[in-house]
Amino acid sequence: MNLKRLLFCGALLPVSGMLALPTAYAGSPLHAAVRPSVFSTDRFDVQVLTITGQVTDEKGEGLPGASVSLKGSTIGANTDAQGNYTLRIPDGTANPVLVISYIGYAAQEVAVGNQTVVNVQLKADAKSLNEVVVVGYGTQKRSDITGAVASVPKARLSQLPVTNVLQAVQGAVAGVNISQSSSVPGTAPSTIIRGQNSINANSGPYVVVDGIPLSKTGGSLNDINPNDIESIEILKDASAVAIYGTNGANGVILITTKRGTTGKPTIRYSNYAGVENFAHILRPRNGEEYVQKYKDYMTQTGQKLVNPVPNFEELSNYNAGITTDWIKEATQTGVLQDHNLSISGGTSNVRYFISGEYLDQKGVIKGYQYKRASFRSNLDVNVTDFLTVGTSLFIANNNRDGGRANLLNATAMSPYGQEYNANGTYKIYPMFPEQLYTNPMLGLTTDRVDRNTNLNGNGYAEVKFSGALEGLKFRLNAGYSYIPARTGSYVGRSANDLLGTANTFFSETNSFTLENILTYTRDWGKHHFDFTGLYSAQQRKYATASGSATGFVNDELSFYNLGAGATQSSNSFADRYGLNSQMGRVNYSYDSRYLFTLTARRDGSSVFGANTTKYGLFPSAALGWNISNEAFMKNATVVSNLKLRLSYGKSGNEAISVYRTITTNNTGRSPFNGVSTIGALAGNLGNANLQWETTLSRNIGLDFGFLNNRINGSLELYKNNTKGLLLLRSLPIITGYSSVFDNLGETSNTGIELTLNTRNVTKGDLKWESGVVFASNRNRIIDLYGDQKDDLGNRWFIGQPISVVYDYKLAGVWQVGEDASSQDPGSVAGDLKFADLNGDKKITPDGDRMILGQTAPKWTGGLTNTFHYKNFHLNVFIQTVQGITRNNADLTYADETGKRNTPIDVGYWTAENKSNTRPSLAFKNPRGYGYASDASFTRIKDVTLSYVFGAKVLDKLRLGNATIYVSGRNLYTFTNWIGWDPEAVQQSRGVGDWANNYPLTRSFVMGLNLSLR
Repeated sequence: MNLKRLLFCGALLPVSGMLALPTAYAGSPLHAAVRPSVFSTDRFDVQVLTITGQVTDEKGEGLPGASVSLKGSTIGANTDAQGNYTLRIPDGTANPVLVISYIGYAAQEVAVGNQTVVNVQLKADAKSLNEVVVVGYGTQKRSDITGAVASVPKARLSQLPVTNVLQAVQGAVAGVNISQSSSVPGTAPSTIIRGQNSINANSGPYVVVDGIPLSKTGGSLNDINPNDIESIEILKDASAVAIYGTNGANGVILITTKRGTTGKPTIRYSNYAGVENFAHILRPRNGEEYVQKYKDYMTQTGQKLVNPVPNFEELSNYNAGITTDWIKEATQTGVLQDHNLSISGGTSNVRYFISGEYLDQKGVIKGYQYKRASFRSNLDVNVTDFLTVGTSLFIANNNRDGGRANLLNATAMSPYGQEYNANGTYKIYPMFPEQLYTNPMLGLTTDRVDRNTNLNGNGYAEVKFSGALEGLKFRLNAGYSYIPARTGSYVGRSANDLLGTANTFFSETNSFTLENILTYTRDWGKHHFDFTGLYSAQQRKYATASGSATGFVNDELSFYNLGAGATQSSNSFADRYGLNSQMGRVNYSYDSRYLFTLTARRDGSSVFGANTTKYGLFPSAALGWNISNEAFMKNATVVSNLKLRLSYGKSGNEAISVYRTITTNNTGRSPFNGVSTIGALAGNLGNANLQWETTLSRNIGLDFGFLNNRINGSLELYKNNTKGLLLLRSLPIITGYSSVFDNLGETSNTGIELTLNTRNVTKGDLKWESGVVFASNRNRIIDLYGDQKDDLGNRWFIGQPISVVYDYKLAGVWQVGEDASSQDPGSVAGDLKFADLNGDKKITPDGDRMILGQTAPKWTGGLTNTFHYKNFHLNVFIQTVQGITRNNADLTYADETGKRNTPIDVGYWTAENKSNTRPSLAFKNPRGYGYASDASFTRIKDVTLSYVFGAKVLDKLRLGNATIYVSGRNLYTFTNWIGWDPEAVQQSRGVGDWANNYPLTRSFVMGLNLSLR
């Protein structure tokens, strides 16, 4: 019988937290072998064996963050800064074996036996690199990968206060440009991988969660709880993405959620809570500054100053010395909190992972909020020794209810404007008779609902064959998603709608995916071969119904009874999308030195018409050479890993929505013989000859590691050419149609990507590691309509990036005494001065505009430094985005009458200050100059300080693991940009567009991660 099992058969009783032996055993060798430091009880009175030790490298230096786990279970621990660990093994574990692993080192297994102290020295593993990476429809050892596959650092997936996991990826992966143009709670960032391929069509990546597509189901990464994610891989080149065919044209993001493993249940709880505020405030003028600005305006426009303020409604507050800080009134301290609880475990045949999350975010602008409640259940069952089945079920509910204040109007308000009426209600026009800008608080009086739910269920069955068919597996994946969504709003009299307007919108999306996957793997001698075959079908059905009404007797019914309105209207819509696919992939390697991958996928999409084949074939090939595995590299001790990769292939992009290949009509009402009659109007002009966009990709990559992988990383060079663009071509309006989709033009993307990781200091209590990512992309339009001519109306230019700023070149400001008549007649002192580019002594749209820059970054980078001192860990991440030029809406405020407030940082020209960058207040900007500005920035993106509790504290608290941390996000931005933020530049010019009227926020949170075993 197992010795420990014998000891714990009931003869031992806990006494004051220690274990006492019966008298018969006292003084015996057995008694000496049983020490209170070895055996203890956890909070559920389950006896455990405590193992301690140190994990070191070949020089005997401790390895921080090494993983120590009990084989076949979820029980594990990480080493501290000195490489020390403590692990508690439950009683009844037969022949326990520890598995010790660390990136760049060969994993070791150690049988515990009767040991209570297990020290392990790891050896560098530069030759095998056995880390398993998720790729399309399977996994591969990193050493066997031939394509460009980037793994998101797992440290980015925890201890960061993000509501969408892409916010944690931002800036951390080379070649992946993630931008957050708005910080509205619950808003997802946009993502571009290796540049923009399409002009009119979608260029976002394809997102797959646990093998089932998220992108095509109508779901969002907002639906995925970041704490449920085990790993994220990003596929970038043709060899990696070709397996997804048309879906992979713009890159693929593979997300794998956590699953259960064999062992006793593990309960984990994590939460964070904190506050948010604006990262930067573009401050409006205070009372004195506002009065001076109006005085200067009247002087510069040649008008007589009658009152010190421009509007009658401001006089009483001005005379009384009362001012209002409208930014303060419209904003608040944001509060966010997130709670996660999970339990995982299982037996050798049944494994489970169950989690629940609740997120609550109150925005920094009043009325904005986001709540998410989600639940996930992942289950794997070994039915027999050849059949495994499993499910991945989750439900996520998103809530963005509530009326909202308007920040744009708050910045426009006079500090002397009146916020309230005498009865305490909001005054509609605080600057009456000025009626262009209403009270920024009116939105808080509206009734608004915005909710959606994602119910998603995936299941699989996998059959493993044996005997002569050893290595053959068949897997059936099935996924279903149902997403109902509902919005409703009512704007009444208190919000300046005297009739009352109600709107409702309902939609539902039903999607299914069915995949048949056949894999075969065989090794003989030094040869390795594996094959993956796929046949799949996807379908999505989408339907909407909406209604609106105006003219309500009162504001009590809101949008819940549209029939109470004097005028009603309704609308509905439905569509269906389908995709059928076949795929084959072959991987071959010889002696882990020479690697070969061949992939071909055939996709058939319902978006294409009858005159062309609905199917496209997308092949790719890749080669890999593990140079460091060659015999002549055995004595190259400096080189730990060296692998060369080459790939070439084609991918497709359907890029357009359904029904664009067919001609459709819209309906409209018109009087006929005194009767309102429904008629048909020109709608969409179809093109039955549309075909796939195709992208030809070439990639060369080098993976490297030096000095036992203390320095490691990868270098990628690529070139992508996209032809047959699905371009929206303009038509003469006399045809009855304004545009039609056609296969026209070509674009290219070339770039370089570098990922570099270093372990700088490894001795003593202090450890220091660094990670650097760099990416540069050159995006160009090669052709548009086959005639090598630019499209000036759309700002598309041959040889230039897809998105550019095309405008006049600012040469300064006309000063007093300068004569503008010879170049720009009509201009006076204080007007903007533009360069005469063609030298004709005139400023004209045709001759004096130029490309001033591109709106996509020329290069991006990220720097991560992680410091370990004993149990403390400090992570500092800095992001940089360079080479962006954008029009600056914060410099183009329309203030023709001089009656609105403007930011003090913007400034204006006077005869005294002689500004050479800002015009006078009298300048009306007749040419519509956009104030192109450098939007480059470097940002301290996040800083996290954490403390991992040691074994003694954990024993007292009876916990498995415990970490406490504080984290700050978007702490400071270095930039020349004048405005709220260079990234969130899409400030709304309209009072109703809430989505872009929300600048970047800074957050500070404290979090706690606990686990019970």
